[in-house]
Amino acid sequence: MLMDVEAVQKALGRSRASVYRYANTDPYRLNLPYDPKRLNPEIRQHDQEPLLFHPTEVSRFARDVLKIDQVTIVVQEGPETQTHELLRAILAELQALRQDLQNRLG
Repeated sequence: MLMDVEAVQKALGRSRASVYRYANTDPYRLNLPYDPKRLNPEIRQHDQEPLLFHPTEVSRFARDVLKIDQVTIVVQEGPETQTHELLRAILAELQALRQDLQNRLG
């Protein structure tokens, strides 16, 4: 589960503006190369997509760049959505089909 700017802000104890200042972004380029001195967001397809960060990256940044000894990052799964339900139903159907094929083939 990825973290949005607000979650990073809470984990690092920094302001929203400072999280944006730390982030490896450029208003004129999308998906900059990895920078070990910055907070690197996940790859985005469009510049309108929100910045999202992997918890491991946030922890690395806090430890290596900000020199914070202990950072506790708690990522909670969001509420169940219709997409999750649909994907779960598709998975169940595929598993049933696989089982049926295995039974027919011996």
